[in-house]
Amino acid sequence: MDARRLPTVALLYPGDRAARDRADPTESRFAALFTAFAAAGVHAVPAVYHDDFADEVAAQLRGVDGVQVWCNPIEGGRPRHRLDALLREAAQAGVFVSTHPDTILRLGTKDVLVDTRDLPFGSDVHRVNSLDQLELELPERLRDGARVLKQHRGHSGNGVWRVEQAHPDAGTAVLRVRHAQRGSDEELIDLPTLLRRMAPYFEPVAGGHMIDQAWQPRLAEGMVRAYLVGDRVAGFGHQAVNALYPAAPGQPAPPTGPRLYHGPDLPEFQLLRHMLESQWIELLRERVGVARERLPLLWDCDFMFGERDAGGSERYVLCEINVSSVSPFPPSAIPVLVDAVKAQLAAARA
Repeated sequence: MDARRLPTVALLYPGDRAARDRADPTESRFAALFTAFAAAGVHAVPAVYHDDFADEVAAQLRGVDGVQVWCNPIEGGRPRHRLDALLREAAQAGVFVSTHPDTILRLGTKDVLVDTRDLPFGSDVHRVNSLDQLELELPERLRDGARVLKQHRGHSGNGVWRVEQAHPDAGTAVLRVRHAQRGSDEELIDLPTLLRRMAPYFEPVAGGHMIDQAWQPRLAEGMVRAYLVGDRVAGFGHQAVNALYPAAPGQPAPPTGPRLYHGPDLPEFQLLRHMLESQWIELLRERVGVARERLPLLWDCDFMFGERDAGGSERYVLCEINVSSVSPFPPSAIPVLVDAVKAQLAAARA
């Protein structure tokens, strides 16, 4: 490798043939990031990806020092299997990959909620391995309140369902159900109908299981997203009206509101920042078995407001971790990400 040339990072994101042929950084949603890399002395190149031209992308990655990846678990109806194999091959050849597919499997699926349920940010969570198990266990748990069923791996609310008894005295004869996917309406159905709806999530191609998490009543107060670069908080997002936001009596649920972005110094979330940087990221990393150097260079954790403790202190409950495709993100994350990528590339070249 020529030590005189600039370190090169590929920004990999999905697109069609025309987008790859143009390869124009200014038309991508990462235009500001391309500019920041150039200012920092890093040559950033677009690596527009689709399974149809995966071999071209693989050849491109052989000529870079690192790759930063944005691609959902299911992109355009296709899973990431081919892309993940390509990224593993690139990593084995010495290319720095963030986020590595093996790290995604440890951090970026709903299984992390089960793995960490006894940690300070954990909650009442169960893994459900079959429809029979769901049929047996869900009615008992619903007696204590609403539950949220989550597919193993997804995005944008797809495969996330809030379920509660419509008439507690009647048990599960009638269930009140709502899908978190944008535009979904609340429905009244029975348990057999719910089981039929959930059946596809138990197919092997979908992960073969679901996660059952207790509903957090304070969801009406919004959700906090902490944006992370490695083990440091690089910004926050706060969304007041979010997926599964409870509807007023007799009214449809309000449409999802915008997420407002803030830098890492936002006063109201300094407790969360302190806990993440001083304890929680390390607890999480050790629990799921991710080495510190394999932490994603851009990831986020979604937190719900839990029940306050006896002293009134705020409690945050982990909802999910996003690793595969964290975009958009607050502007405050850009210089931190650029510095982290530059340091990784320098280490790789050394």
